[in-house]
Amino acid sequence: MKKAVIILMILTFLSKIVGFLRDVTLAYFYGTSGISDAYLIALTIPVVIFGIVAKGISTGYIPMYSRIEQQEGPSSALRYTNNLINVLLVFSSIIILLGLIFTEPVVKVFASGFEGETLATAVYFTRITLLGIYFTIFIRILSAYLNYQKLFAVPNLLGIPMSLIVIASIITASETGNPSLLAYGLVAALAVQWLILLFFSYRKSFRYQKVFDLKDENLRRMLILAIPVILGSAVQQINKLVDRTLASQVAVGGISALNYAHTLTNFVHGIFVTSITTVMFPSISRMASKGNSDRMKYTLHQSIVGVALLTLPATVGALVFAEPIVRLLFDRGAFDSSAVVMTSGAFFFYSIGMVGTGLRVVLSQAFYSLQDTRTPMVNAAIAVVLNIILNFLLAPVMGISGLALATSISAIFCTVLLFYNLKKKIGSLQFKKMAAAFLKILAASAVMAAAAYYVYDYFLAVMLFPPALLLTMFIGAVIYFTLLNFLKIEAFDHGVAGIKRKLAGKFK
Repeated sequence: MKKAVIILMILTFLSKIVGFLRDVTLAYFYGTSGISDAYLIALTIPVVIFGIVAKGISTGYIPMYSRIEQQEGPSSALRYTNNLINVLLVFSSIIILLGLIFTEPVVKVFASGFEGETLATAVYFTRITLLGIYFTIFIRILSAYLNYQKLFAVPNLLGIPMSLIVIASIITASETGNPSLLAYGLVAALAVQWLILLFFSYRKSFRYQKVFDLKDENLRRMLILAIPVILGSAVQQINKLVDRTLASQVAVGGISALNYAHTLTNFVHGIFVTSITTVMFPSISRMASKGNSDRMKYTLHQSIVGVALLTLPATVGALVFAEPIVRLLFDRGAFDSSAVVMTSGAFFFYSIGMVGTGLRVVLSQAFYSLQDTRTPMVNAAIAVVLNIILNFLLAPVMGISGLALATSISAIFCTVLLFYNLKKKIGSLQFKKMAAAFLKILAASAVMAAAAYYVYDYFLAVMLFPPALLLTMFIGAVIYFTLLNFLKIEAFDHGVAGIKRKLAGKFK
């Protein structure tokens, strides 16, 4: 598992770098303008309308596929997969039709502050991006299929061709003065992702079948698992809706500033958290279906500490260097000084909840593997209620930054609640040992941040800003991992030992 996680982190890092280039390109050509706000809303609406269903289905898919394959055989599992895809295609056609008819009211729900040209642009973009839902169905299901088949690389590299196509569409749209190419570029990128997944799925024995059976017992069981996830995702999307609606009212470009800040925290989440959970989820699902609870709890413990090892230092580093990081990545072209201030503030306060957000994903997937989707749903509902209350309390005082802080506080609170619920369900996860590891990681992160702060000031006096920040980050990472080497954290020590064994084997 450790080898797969490390490889996945490297591949995800490459994908995220290209994804960053996409966001930097959008920031350069459109900044925090009305067009960028309209484009981002047009991206968000299909995700909310259908993405919540897709997430629930793909989450329930792996535990059910594992059970069907073990009890009924691979052919039944393949039939179940195709039936699920075909049912979703029919269902999504209804959603798309309704979305095309009621586009403007839907956009107004998502961004009540939009008026005039920005509103018209968002409506036009959304009518195009809604068509991408068809490709999203295949992308979600086939990605889960390949992850179960242990072909993790392909789904996690899909972001590269997608980002390159979107980058090309952004540049072309700006150069030709035709913003509609932004929306068409997104749909084209989704189509390419679908083709790539289809090719590799066929190499892993997937075959498309014309099966449509609403009475299938396996489909019914999967829906029972998926419905709580769908409801949980729905309330989370309501939360994002409130965030974006308030952002559209707080400031022009507020939606874009939140998006860029979220992109930065999502970079850490995507590389570290997603890499761990992508490998962990199929593994613990198999362990749960076989009744191997001790092995499952050990894997969970290692995954939780692993997420903390990587997200805690990233959190501390982001808190210290929020503004320089935003300046380095986005401060050019149409992205002006006011955009830097807005985005930096949001990034700072999003960073506070980075660890909580990561651990919540790990803990939620632990419940999913046990075929308990209700507990994460209730947790998500509590998080949304808390977040919305905090939004209305903090946004009038802190603006965009208040929306980000509300998200972080609710994530931390609900992660603690999930820990409590998981302990009640499966017993001890060696919490004392876990807490000791967390304290050691926090101490190493604090020393790293303090040293980096003073090193950065020195470098700024003798070199230009970009190399000063990059060199400071490198030195901070060296300090952090050197400290970990002396702190005796089991998850870290096992990872280092595994790398040493691999290197020793290659150089024999």
